[in-house]
Amino acid sequence: MKKLTFLVLSLFFIASNTFGQDSKITKQGHTNQNKFKQLKDELATPNSQRTASGAPGKKYTQQKVDYVMDIVLDDDKQRISGSETITYHNNSEDNLPYLWMQLDQNMRAADSKTPDIQSKKIPTSISKDEFQSNYIDKPFDGGFKIMSVTNTNGSKLSYTINQTMMRINLPQPLAAGATFSFKVTWWYNINNHVTQGGRSGFEHFPEDDNNSYVIAQFYPRLCVYDNVEGWQNDQFWGRSEFALEFGDFDVNITTPADHTLGATGVLLNEKELFSTEQLKRLAQAKKSFDNPLEIVTQKEAIEIEKTKSKKTKTWKFSAKNVRDYAFATSRKFIMDGMAVDINGRTVMAYSFYSKEANPLYGEHSTRAVAQTLKTYSKYTFDYPYHKAISVDGQMGMEYPQICFNPGRPDADGTYSDRTKYRMIKVTIHEVGHNFFPMIVNSDERQWTWMDEGLNSYVEMLAELAYDKDFPITRGYPKNIVAYMSGDQSKIAPIMSKGDHVYEFGNNAYGKPATALWILRETIMGKELFDHAFRTYAQRWMFKHPTPADFFRTMEDASAMDLDWFWRGWFYTTDVTDIGIKGVKKFYTDNTNTYNVNFIEDTTPGLSFGAQKNPNSKFHYEITYNKPGGLVMPIIVEFSYKDGTKERKTYPAQIWRLNDNEVTKVFSSDKEITKIEIDPDLETADVDTSNNSFPKEVENKFEKFKSKIKG
Repeated sequence: MKKLTFLVLSLFFIASNTFGQDSKITKQGHTNQNKFKQLKDELATPNSQRTASGAPGKKYTQQKVDYVMDIVLDDDKQRISGSETITYHNNSEDNLPYLWMQLDQNMRAADSKTPDIQSKKIPTSISKDEFQSNYIDKPFDGGFKIMSVTNTNGSKLSYTINQTMMRINLPQPLAAGATFSFKVTWWYNINNHVTQGGRSGFEHFPEDDNNSYVIAQFYPRLCVYDNVEGWQNDQFWGRSEFALEFGDFDVNITTPADHTLGATGVLLNEKELFSTEQLKRLAQAKKSFDNPLEIVTQKEAIEIEKTKSKKTKTWKFSAKNVRDYAFATSRKFIMDGMAVDINGRTVMAYSFYSKEANPLYGEHSTRAVAQTLKTYSKYTFDYPYHKAISVDGQMGMEYPQICFNPGRPDADGTYSDRTKYRMIKVTIHEVGHNFFPMIVNSDERQWTWMDEGLNSYVEMLAELAYDKDFPITRGYPKNIVAYMSGDQSKIAPIMSKGDHVYEFGNNAYGKPATALWILRETIMGKELFDHAFRTYAQRWMFKHPTPADFFRTMEDASAMDLDWFWRGWFYTTDVTDIGIKGVKKFYTDNTNTYNVNFIEDTTPGLSFGAQKNPNSKFHYEITYNKPGGLVMPIIVEFSYKDGTKERKTYPAQIWRLNDNEVTKVFSSDKEITKIEIDPDLETADVDTSNNSFPKEVENKFEKFKSKIKG
């Protein structure tokens, strides 16, 4: 034993100094692999439209598009026909020689290229009807049938269709600050979304020979033009969703007279459409903050199912400052609603559903809508619209103020917890899309994660508010491990276009939601994260943010350099794997001059040695290694011989000088019996077998005996 005449603090100094020198050596020749390199090269240079802080600049502009539409639903032919007058406001500083419009329905046209890019095999077992539909029948006659494109005076306007995009060839360039109005008429056959798939369409109920319609992407609509992409006119292949401009909509929808309809916007003529009794119920629902009330009852809906009216009625709506429009209509719909208090302002939550969806929808749908509005308003901004609608649509799709959701009970009205929670989960998620991207209006076609990932994160908070024991399936770090540790050839970075990733759900929903959960719970803390996230949402509500705007705002509003986190989690497919490589144990005599006594150099799999002196103070020199590529905090839990525990978290910056391993000294008056990394599974560590010390190793003889007995 060597007697030392200086304080034990010198031991720390020597260890730290030596480690620093080693780090410099190991980093030589690998500067391009620095995990803490700033994102200057990856992010667009700030400018007067998008600032370095992540906020819109003083010269930020965006276009505005207004629509006046007349829509007719033909229930006998399952067909939509429409006419629209479009007014395009060029708020940019550019002169535009043409305008680009989206023809999303053309993805279903008979000559669509979407089926041609899908790999397809004949399964070993398939029904006759499926085989006929998939391999023999003629393609569905979908897609827009453009009847006319004209100036407002009726004269023809030149246009060119390229698959799901249509270019309007202007007579002369549209000057900066000018507006241009024109008209389009069209029709299309509505797809059966149950048998043919799709984000909208109709569902047929053979028992009563009725249809329910959930209608979206039903009109030719303008593409986004901005200073980031120019025209966002990427083709719609069916997966990556939409980029749209805000505007005002005046929409008249003509349906069979016995239909009940819900849509984006304020209903202007409800007194013409509902009975006196239904109007009374509606007034009562607008004052009911605790429970939803039926407005169109199940009894009424069952009677209406039998009518099959040949008359029509027109629903008149006005929607201000929305980016899109959708509606749902059926003679089968029950309608209920309740009031939601959003910081003193009343917002209505509604549900439209068939009797087949009851009692599940009646018990949970509108309540889930209400909870979503409350939770999202708490963490972002007060919901600005007057209502939000959930529709029994047997899919999961979202539009301003209305969404289509799955979930039905069994025929006897009972339902499992799995069915219930799935329905609530999807409803919260789709209603949540009113915030991302319907208001914080990111480019879904390019950056799917900016709405799906952010929305999936806030969805978790709403689910836990709805039910503290909600079985969350996506967003917890432990739930993303299987994906992140999978076949790397099938995994793409989050910063990938949605059309080009293998596992769309994990890439665009699960992993970014997990990343934000880790930021809030483990790295930034709730207070800093919540303020920064709210700042981003409020800065970019009713605007078009990019990933750079999000990354920069989160840092600007928190005073935290998170470039290392964005780089690792969003730009790579690296994984978290932090382990304990080894432990050295020391103790000091309780004398005037410290004697530092080396006990042992342990290795994983061996237990700690016995205490040498009951009055000694212990010091542990612990080496942590990082087989995984991601830099993350080291969360360590120390278990003591007396049964107590203590935690220590080392920030991710501990890896800044050595990306492979670091050594720390931990001192305690009590003897440690166990050291464990990430005990609560906070970091998505893909291999926990190296997280504990001592590592439990099965006795070879006991293992042999077990094998013999087996």
